[in-house]
Amino acid sequence: MAKKVVIVGGVAGGASAAARLRRLDEDAEIIMFERGLHISFANCGLPYYIGNIIPDRKRLLVQTPERMQARFNIDVRTLSEVTRILPSQKEVEVCDLSSDETYRESYDYLILSPGAFPLAPDLPGIDLSNVFKIRNVPDSDTVKKYIQEQEPETAVVLGGGFIGLEMADVLHESGVETAVVEASSQIMGPLDAEMAAIVQNYLRWQGIDLYLADRAAALEGTDRVEKVVLESGRTIPADMVVLGIGVRPEVGLAQEAGLALGSTGGILVDEYLRTSDPFIYAVGDAIQVRDFVTGRDVLVPLAGPANRQGRLVADNIAGYPTRYGEVQGTAIVKILDMAAAVTGSNEKSLTREGRDFLTCHLHPSSHAAYYPGSTQMSMKLLFTPGEGKVLGAQIVGYNGVDKRIDVLATAIRAGMTVFDLQELELAYAPPFGSAKDPVNLAGYVASNMLKGDVEMAYWPEVPELVAAGAVLLDVRTSREFSRGAVEGARHVPVDNLREHLELIPRDKEILVYCRTGLRSYIAARILSQHGYRCKNISGGYELYRAAYQTEDS
Repeated sequence: MAKKVVIVGGVAGGASAAARLRRLDEDAEIIMFERGLHISFANCGLPYYIGNIIPDRKRLLVQTPERMQARFNIDVRTLSEVTRILPSQKEVEVCDLSSDETYRESYDYLILSPGAFPLAPDLPGIDLSNVFKIRNVPDSDTVKKYIQEQEPETAVVLGGGFIGLEMADVLHESGVETAVVEASSQIMGPLDAEMAAIVQNYLRWQGIDLYLADRAAALEGTDRVEKVVLESGRTIPADMVVLGIGVRPEVGLAQEAGLALGSTGGILVDEYLRTSDPFIYAVGDAIQVRDFVTGRDVLVPLAGPANRQGRLVADNIAGYPTRYGEVQGTAIVKILDMAAAVTGSNEKSLTREGRDFLTCHLHPSSHAAYYPGSTQMSMKLLFTPGEGKVLGAQIVGYNGVDKRIDVLATAIRAGMTVFDLQELELAYAPPFGSAKDPVNLAGYVASNMLKGDVEMAYWPEVPELVAAGAVLLDVRTSREFSRGAVEGARHVPVDNLREHLELIPRDKEILVYCRTGLRSYIAARILSQHGYRCKNISGGYELYRAAYQTEDS
């Protein structure tokens, strides 16, 4: 007997489930309900459509109802909102938004793909006409039209996460003077503070104002917002405001139907993506999943996991039982010319979970430095003591960030160690990489730590170590030293170190740094083999200057 499958919501999870199910079962009756006009659109491309990087609106429409019907024989009903689920009767209640009529539809299996909705703070002025959210194509049309017709001079983005920064990028490139307000002390929560600082410095250098550790208290204006008042009392002029605070899983339907929710507030599903009702599955931004590294319950509103979940649910309904694994949260964002990427766990999450870990920083070139166009990237690798299992990575740079984070994401999924990273044979030619790829280099640095070839220190702990008697040693060239150094550091270039060991006290711990960490590693090896107690400072002066240097340093 043919199955009848009803899908609530399209985009990544719902549309993927529908197409996959049809490929597996030609006889199934498949009905997809979507309250909007578009069943499958490139959600992640919306900011770039607003910024005219993607000028053709049709390019955002991954699949239309007509094409879905023709190719997959799916009954697609747009402008149809499912308002109620009746699990005991295996029916849903549907409101046809074009006629305002309500009817019921039965199902054998139900797939929920409701997604998440943008958070909107309860602020005075939040409902004014020039306050925008970005969730779907019509939202993007509205913002794009406003920019084109009203030509705003100033904009404030509330929220410094991925969505907020993408919108800040688009607005800035459109010639709008842009400010970002973020309640946390840093932008981009998945990055650790010192890595986020690199992005923050870049944004400020590019002319985007950042207001960190502050919140909007009110949006002031008569018919439209004219300025944003912050809790600190500061005010920012604003011809438009964009909400990029984040999203919350849309679980109202599930909750009203009595389906269990998880500790995160997302819909609780098992390893087969079944809800607490065995005939109802759920996918996408609305569900609670498990973190691959920590095992913690999390919400991961990303398109990649949603697509995979849709596919697996179709497999399970079609009779091919397939378990869904944990998520890593691999993500990347373009911010003007810079890219920032993450995978696995960061230092904050590992500390919160009480996990033992080590970290290393490095600043390799995107490809062979002698080939034109090479740029520097900053990498952070997190791994376990002892075996060196890779736990997470963060990369900030301009070129080649994407392919390195993908390699490291694969390494985490495969359970690889930093010693394995050394052995990876990655594509090399001068325009694309280096004979020692940045991923290999990360493995070398980390394995040196594990083998005891070098002991690391980190900039936040340096002041305390110096106060306890340690000596700070700068081994860069004299020219580099003259352009800026850490206060109180002694200077002996690494190439002259052997001839001037008498300048280095033997009764004190030596904290060595260079620009990126390579020369200081060499210096640390020289000193340790001459009987000195020494540590190499992770990330070198490059990281210090970006993340820890104060104005009076």
